[in-house]
Amino acid sequence: MLENLVPDKYFKSIYDINYKSLKESGIKCLIFDISNTLESETTVSPSRKVKDLFEDLKEMDFKIILMSNGFKKYVIPFKELLCVDSSYLTFKPLKRKYKKVLSIFQFSAHEVAAIGDQLFFDIFGANRMKFTSILVNPISTDEFAVAKINRKIENIVINKLTQKDYFKRGRYYE
Repeated sequence: MLENLVPDKYFKSIYDINYKSLKESGIKCLIFDISNTLESETTVSPSRKVKDLFEDLKEMDFKIILMSNGFKKYVIPFKELLCVDSSYLTFKPLKRKYKKVLSIFQFSAHEVAAIGDQLFFDIFGANRMKFTSILVNPISTDEFAVAKINRKIENIVINKLTQKDYFKRGRYYE
């Protein structure tokens, strides 16, 4: 069970990911979490830095999709300002919305990478779908109560993963 929570790749932030390497390995679609992956939970629109990154990724011919467990009113400003597709209330790690993305855009699992900051939602969901799972550190510790509870449980799991030498926070890898 713990192995399902281990990311395939681990980077400090979305800006440290080797997107060229992902492209060369056959990845065509990047699914990004928003909250604490692209921006802090309290930020309501993407920064210039995120916009620039997404423009670069589009030039590399990646299909970019935002997937969030958040409400539509939170997701839509990111979708519109970044000019990408999105899905809200996805209930990650459930498979339903992931399967919908595969169906709509005709991708196979090995062509998709999912990027996020939470083991239980982003990484577990991606691993269940056999996507390339990429963990990044959360942008901020200023999180809503539910996320803070999740982080406490996540820290317990990370300690177990570290004991088994599956994963260690701060030990980045591709």
